[in-house]
Amino acid sequence: REMVLRKIGVREEDIALLSTGADMDNLAIAKEEFDEFYVVAFTTAGAKYNAVRLGDEESDYIEKDFKTYRIVDGKISEIKKVGTVNIILITNANLTDGAMARSIITITEAKTNAFQELDIRSTKHPELQATGTGTDNVIVVKGYGRGVRYTGGHTKIGEMMAKVVKRSVREALIKQDKLDV
Repeated sequence: REMVLRKIGVREEDIALLSTGADMDNLAIAKEEFDEFYVVAFTTAGAKYNAVRLGDEESDYIEKDFKTYRIVDGKISEIKKVGTVNIILITNANLTDGAMARSIITITEAKTNAFQELDIRSTKHPELQATGTGTDNVIVVKGYGRGVRYTGGHTKIGEMMAKVVKRSVREALIKQDKLDV
């Protein structure tokens, strides 16, 4: 990472990075268009090893000095296998800062919708419906088109965001975790 950033002349604090253990061949891409707007989602996803229902279970991980460890029987150990959902959403709409922040809710709800439809269960507590994994990430990239200040579920842009995220998360999970649906 440091070598690549140095070669392209970019400082790490000036960019957003995502990492994944998912096979990039399992990348899922979904696109929606309406009027002059488009929204595209690029998603990698795996939930087999660390699906969780946030708010209902205790964490198994602790971060120290920017490294993450797993807590097993009260002891800290290295992480073996994890999954994650990484979503990069790109639109040509010129989103305000508030619209970008609100889009995170729309994206998260759509991701959770895909988990529900696929009946992904919590890894630790299979009796619980999972809402994601403990390491999910989202990046939203706005465009230079018409201005948009709201991306909630009652708007066309919010609908488009939700549709592409739901489709791409669903497809990525099916591919990566080899789900039989």
